[in-house]
Amino acid sequence: MAKKTTANHNLNKAKDAKADEFYTQLTDIENELRHYKKHFRGKVVYCNCDDPKVSEFYRYFFLKFEDLGLKRLVTTCYKSDDAGSRSKSASKHAVCIEYDLDGETHHRLEGDGDFRSPECVARLEQSDIVVTNPPFSLFREFVAQLVEHGKKFLIIGHQNAITYKEIFPLIKECKIWLGYGFNGGAAHFTTHYEDHATASNHIEGMVRVSGVNWFTNLDIAKRHEDLILYKKYTPKEYPKYDNYDAINVDKTKDIPVDYNGAIGVPITFLDKYNPTQFEIVKFRKGDDDRDLTINGKSPYFRIIIKRRPQ
Repeated sequence: MAKKTTANHNLNKAKDAKADEFYTQLTDIENELRHYKKHFRGKVVYCNCDDPKVSEFYRYFFLKFEDLGLKRLVTTCYKSDDAGSRSKSASKHAVCIEYDLDGETHHRLEGDGDFRSPECVARLEQSDIVVTNPPFSLFREFVAQLVEHGKKFLIIGHQNAITYKEIFPLIKECKIWLGYGFNGGAAHFTTHYEDHATASNHIEGMVRVSGVNWFTNLDIAKRHEDLILYKKYTPKEYPKYDNYDAINVDKTKDIPVDYNGAIGVPITFLDKYNPTQFEIVKFRKGDDDRDLTINGKSPYFRIIIKRRPQ
């Protein structure tokens, strides 16, 4: 069998490791964080998957500390025993670095800096907002921890996380939503994995990963913008599912403006989701608890929504 050589395959390989080493570009952080400035004044920001030697998250908040009006910046990261790990610093010990207007303080950790360790959980409890790119393979655990401790957050995850049984209910209940996102729904990360992007997308020393999103529970303007619709409903253009009383829509922009029943939309709808305009009813399954089908065939993951009364 031919060896797969795609960036997403390399991402999947990383899921077998305890730490997925994908480092976010400063420009991507700046492009997203500019929408959230009002949330940071007087707050303690915790970057709990970030080695400050290589993390652009730490660099961003260090440089913007006074502009954002931060109270304190805290960073910790997992230190692997793998000799080939890029995140392994000259010191073999995990370190917590804290920064405020009095300067930078270094604390040696007893453990390995895993975000689930008691030391890191204690720092999480003392923080207000978590901003980081957590290991994609541990995304479920990472979000569960944030929710358990009632923390605000802005984190990066793969689009597939929307479909996780642990994550989708949080989206449905408006406990987590998508941020502004990456240009074209893809991002270039610094990593030791090999990049196999096409020439037009290749950036030396980086890997291109499609389908990545920002996930947050910080309120942003885009959540309150109505989706502008223009198409009219016709039974021919919008077939119903075999196993659920809802029409199918293949593209978010094609949601009919005059249909008030249940509508199945692609997961990309969540990028435009305004909870005052639509409500999320359910995900993927019909009345028979099987995948939604049209004439026996299942479209790719569908979210069932309904228009809210105006």
